[in-house]
Amino acid sequence: MSNQLPSARERLEHILARLTERAGDERIFAKLYPDTAREEANAADKRMADGVPLGPLDGRIVSVKDLFDIAGEPTLVGSIIRKTAAPAPSDAEVVARLRSAGAIIIGKTVMTEFAFTAVGLNPHYPDAGNAVDSTKIAGGSSTGAGISVAEGTSEIAIGSDTGGSVRIPAALNGVVGFKPTAKRVPLRGAFPLSPSLDSVGPLARSVADCAIADAVMVGEMIKVLEPISLVGLRIGVPRGYLLASMDDPIARAFERSVEACEQAGAIIADCSIDDLINAMADATSIGSIAGIEGSRIHAEWLHDETLDVDQRVRRPLLRRLNVTESEYINVMQQRQELVREMDRRMAGYDLLALPTTPILAPSIASVTEDDTYYKQTESLLLRNTQIANQFDLTAISLPMPGLSSPAGLMLIAQHGADRRLLAMALSVEQLQSKAM
Repeated sequence: MSNQLPSARERLEHILARLTERAGDERIFAKLYPDTAREEANAADKRMADGVPLGPLDGRIVSVKDLFDIAGEPTLVGSIIRKTAAPAPSDAEVVARLRSAGAIIIGKTVMTEFAFTAVGLNPHYPDAGNAVDSTKIAGGSSTGAGISVAEGTSEIAIGSDTGGSVRIPAALNGVVGFKPTAKRVPLRGAFPLSPSLDSVGPLARSVADCAIADAVMVGEMIKVLEPISLVGLRIGVPRGYLLASMDDPIARAFERSVEACEQAGAIIADCSIDDLINAMADATSIGSIAGIEGSRIHAEWLHDETLDVDQRVRRPLLRRLNVTESEYINVMQQRQELVREMDRRMAGYDLLALPTTPILAPSIASVTEDDTYYKQTESLLLRNTQIANQFDLTAISLPMPGLSSPAGLMLIAQHGADRRLLAMALSVEQLQSKAM
């Protein structure tokens, strides 16, 4: 009996067969590229047979969020008003780098319109349900990315994260999601939401796969990720605002995760960043940075009420158009001061640990039938994750073991400590695998 692993083409055909079976009710992919994917798989298999693979990403099946340019077609960004946009002249820079490393680009995954909401619903597409329970939300805005990895229709998915849009769907679907330091991964050819906050990151079933995809997109030499021992690491747990209003299963799983790290030799220390969170809330009281910057990007069409656009996107962006440039500059100056203060605060810790989201995924029906509950849900989904974006940090979400509904453990590190964070996360992942 042969122990040979399935080839790239065999794995691809298995996925394409699954997608063909549900072609009449496809909810995860906005577009598929079966022909080019087969060509890429054949090329990867030939390189493998010839003994000249391009690296650890060669032959891996990758999906990309529907805001990355693919040459020759309009980039929809989850919006039907973009169907008449000019075709992209070239692939987004990260897509080009992935292809050069041998990745097989299988398709574009669905997302919330213009990447603006976190619940994961888009009125222009059928509801994309959670990979574990399709009656529940999958999170956003990288909705299809999280589902595709969890259900196995891509091995790695590339999303964007402006306030939690990689980590939220990763947590709710039970996979790993990595948010790099902003601007570390090139944004050329990625449709923006908030240029100051946007980051491009991978979702996968393991920290190691996220690290490989991240290195390729950054343009770094790919090295085997070695875990950093937890012995002596200082892990701060921000008691207070960020640990309030948690669902009981998440609270228990989080405490188990923290205790496991402590038993493995980490030094757990309670800390407080509530003062910085409150100061950031005061600084952005006239409007979120994403809302203000997004309103400028979409200013040309926001006043056109005839366009078919999600009102949960249009209304807040329209309000932020009233923020003046001087007010915006003031917000950004205050943010920079708070970023520096957070960096000083973080210097005393190797990591901060939090639940990625304080709540489990609610049902799609519950958020669509009650607008107040929708807003409450969105606020809670974003509450913890947006800290990393607002304060220019790097963060990763790992699935927490022992839960019937998925939830994430979020580890946060200082600006620029991306590879160190991944190495520490690898140790935590290995620790958690023993508890499963």
